[in-house]
Amino acid sequence: MQVKKQLTLRAGTFLILFLFTSDKANTEFIIKSVNLFIQPRNEVQRGTNVSLICQAEVSQSPGSNPNYEYIFYKDYEMLLTEKTTATHWFYSIPDARVFHSGKYECAVVIGHQNKKSGSTDLTVKGLLTPVLSVDQQRLKEGDNVTAVCTAEGEMGSLMFSFRDGPVELYRKSTNTQKVEQKLAFEHKRMRTVNMFCYYSISLGSKIEISNNSNVIDIDIQELGITPEINVMPSANVIEGDLLTFSCNVDMTYQKNSELRISLVHGHTTLGLNMGQKTYNMSAKANDSGQYECIASLGAIHKSSSVNITVNQLFSVPALSIHPPEVFEGEHFDITCHTDIIASVRIQREDIKYFIYKEKTLVISNYRYSNTARNVTNGKYMCVAKANGIIKESSNVLFRAKVLVSQPEIRVDAPPVIVDKHFWIHCHSQNGSLPIIYTLKRNNITVNRTEVSNPHEKARFIAMISAPSDISSYFCEAENNGKISVKMSQRLNETVIVPVGKPLFTVIPIPGNIEEGEDVTLICGIPKGSPPINFSFYGNSHTPINTTTVQSNSSSFVLSAVSRQKSGNYYCEAFNLANKLSKSDIISIEVSLAKWKKILTVAFCLLILALVVIFIVLRYKAKRDKKEKAAKLSVMPAFPKSDDFLIHESHYSGFSVGVNNKESVWSEKPPDISDEGILQLPNEGDVEYTEVVHSQPLDPTRIPLRKGTDTVYSELQTQGSPDHINHACWNMLNSTMIFLHQWTSSSQTSPFGILPLPYQSLPSVRNTHSSSKTLISHVFNFV
Repeated sequence: MQVKKQLTLRAGTFLILFLFTSDKANTEFIIKSVNLFIQPRNEVQRGTNVSLICQAEVSQSPGSNPNYEYIFYKDYEMLLTEKTTATHWFYSIPDARVFHSGKYECAVVIGHQNKKSGSTDLTVKGLLTPVLSVDQQRLKEGDNVTAVCTAEGEMGSLMFSFRDGPVELYRKSTNTQKVEQKLAFEHKRMRTVNMFCYYSISLGSKIEISNNSNVIDIDIQELGITPEINVMPSANVIEGDLLTFSCNVDMTYQKNSELRISLVHGHTTLGLNMGQKTYNMSAKANDSGQYECIASLGAIHKSSSVNITVNQLFSVPALSIHPPEVFEGEHFDITCHTDIIASVRIQREDIKYFIYKEKTLVISNYRYSNTARNVTNGKYMCVAKANGIIKESSNVLFRAKVLVSQPEIRVDAPPVIVDKHFWIHCHSQNGSLPIIYTLKRNNITVNRTEVSNPHEKARFIAMISAPSDISSYFCEAENNGKISVKMSQRLNETVIVPVGKPLFTVIPIPGNIEEGEDVTLICGIPKGSPPINFSFYGNSHTPINTTTVQSNSSSFVLSAVSRQKSGNYYCEAFNLANKLSKSDIISIEVSLAKWKKILTVAFCLLILALVVIFIVLRYKAKRDKKEKAAKLSVMPAFPKSDDFLIHESHYSGFSVGVNNKESVWSEKPPDISDEGILQLPNEGDVEYTEVVHSQPLDPTRIPLRKGTDTVYSELQTQGSPDHINHACWNMLNSTMIFLHQWTSSSQTSPFGILPLPYQSLPSVRNTHSSSKTLISHVFNFV
C-alpha cells in the first residue's frame, strides 16, 4: 500500500514539472517579423548570381537558443525548406535566367509559431539568342532537311518555332535546350528558303520571346516532271467525234519506275500509266470540261490541264402534251422534238424518235395521239437517235382529269334542331381537284366554295325553321365548267323540334278534390319531337314521377290522395333538343271526404235536436210554474197578454192587428234599432220583461246577422273542417236566439214569464230576423 502511494506522488511531481517546462518553452520567444531581401537587387540581367535572404526578428529570453525552420516559395510553390539555429538564411540562384523571374516569399517556423514574409518580385532580363543549324543547304524538291535550334543554358518550358520569313514551318514545346526536326519543301519552281528560329518562355501572364537566330539559306531545285497534255483532233468538237488524250514528261524522268501519270476529268480518273499510252473516247455533250494530266513522284505531284468543249449534235428532245389538262374521254396529243442540230453533221430527217410509256415503247414516231382514259395515264418520255448519239427526254406524267361524281350531302353532327345552326357537308367521291361546290335551297344559291386540297372539305352553315325545310337543301359539284355540274340528292336528316311550353292539367278540377280520390296529372306539349321526357313536381319541387314517351303528352295518377297532398304542382318537358320547358303552377287543395262531412252534419243535427228538446222541456216547466204562481197571487203584476193595447200616440202609423190582415212585420218604428241586444234572464223565480236597448250589440255574445252575400261566400268555401265547425256553431247559436225570441213573442220565455205589455214591438221584428238567420245557417251548413 505504501509503494502505491510513492508511485502516485512521483507521477504527480513529473506532471507538474512537465507543465511548468512546457509553459516556459512557449513563453521563451516571440516571432515579431519576417523579411525577405534579394541581393544584389530585384531586377538583374541574365547570368547574375542572385541571393534571397530570409531574416527573422525574434524576441527571446536570455540563454535560449530556438531552432528556426526556413521555407522559401516561388510563385506560391515551395522551393526549399531548411532547419537551423541561425536568425537568417540564404537561398542562392547562380547564373540567373529568365526562368527564375517570379514572386518569392519566405516563412519562419519556431515551435508552434509560424510567420511569413511579404512577396518580393525578382525580374531576370535577357534571353539567350538561339543558334540554327541544318544538315544540308541545297536539295531537290521533295527532299528533307534536318534543322536544329539550340538555346544553350536556358531553363524551363521553351516553345521553339522554325520559320521561312512570315511562314511558320514547324513549332514544338520542350523542357530541353534544343529542338531537332526534319523539314520537307514542296515547290513548283526553283527557289530559296530563308530559315531561322526563335523560342519563347511563359512567365505567368507574360511571355518572353528571344531574338531570332541566325538565318540559313536553303536552295530547293524543282523536279521536272510536269506533264504535257495533248488532245486530238482539237479541244472544240461535236458530239460523236473521237477524242484522243496523251500525257508526256521530261525524258529524264520518263523512265523512272516510281513516276505515275494519270488522266483525270473532274473527280473521275479516266486512265493510268498515261506515260506509255493514250486515252480515246467518243465525245458527248456532257463530256465538256477540264481534263488533267497528273504526274506523281513520291510526295511530289505535278499537273497540267486543258478545257474541252463538246458541241451538241442535236439538243435533248423535249416531250409535250396538248392540251395540258385533259378530262377522261377527251383527245390528247404527245409530241417529241429537238430545237438545236449541228447542221454540219446531220439534218433533221436524220434524227429518229421513239415515244415510251413507263419504259414501254408506244410508237416509233415523234407524235402519239389517243383518247384520255384510265389506261392512258402514266409517265411518258421520248428518245432521239442520230449518228450513234442517243438522247432521252425527261419523264412527263400524264394523268387524265376525272369528271366530278354526284356529290353526297349530309349533316356534320345530326340530328338537326329547328331554329338552330348546323353544318352541311358536300363531298364527291371521284373528281379531279379543284372542285367547286354550291349549296342551294329551293334552287336558290346559298353559298359556294372551292376545294383544291385533298384534305379540305366543303362545309356550309344553315338553319331551318320547320322540319319540312330540311329537304329544301341540296348541293352541286363541278370541276370542268357547267358541262360537268352534278347535283346531289336532297338533304334527308332527322329533325328535332324543341318542346313547346307544357300545358298542365289536373283531373278532377282542383276545387273539387276530396280525400281518397285519385288525382290525374296530365302534361301535354303543343310541339316537340319524340321521345319526350316528362317530369312531374310536387310541393318540395322534387320530381314525383319522370317518364319518357313517344307521344306529346303524359299522365301520372296520385292514388287516394290525402290532405297532405295539397300544394303546388307543375311539370317539365324536354327532348333531344335539350331545351327544358316548364308549365304554369297549379295549386291543389284536398278537402274532407263525403262520409266525414255527413258524419259531422249528423253529429251537429244530433246536438241541435238535444238542445231543442232541452229548451222545450225547460220552457214547459217554467210556464207551469209561473201559472201556478199567478193563481196564488192577489193581484197580477202585469196585465194579461190579451189586454194589451197599442197606443196610437206612441205607435202611430204602425199596425199589429191580425184581424185587419196586416202583418206585424209590415213596418218598423223609426226609433227602434235593428241591432238591439236581447238580454236573456237568469234562472229563478223573479219575473222578467223584455227590454230593448239602443246601444250596439256585443259581437262576442251574439253574432251579427249575415246577409245574402255572406251566405253565398260560405257556400263557395264549404268543404274545409273549420268551415263545417263554424257552420255548426252558427246553426246552434241561431237556434238559441230564435227560440228565445219566439218565446218572447209568445209573451213568455222559457226562462220566465214576460207579460206582453212590457215587451217592445221590435222583439217581434227580431224574431223574424232570427228565424231568417237560422234558416240561412241551416242551409249553409247542409
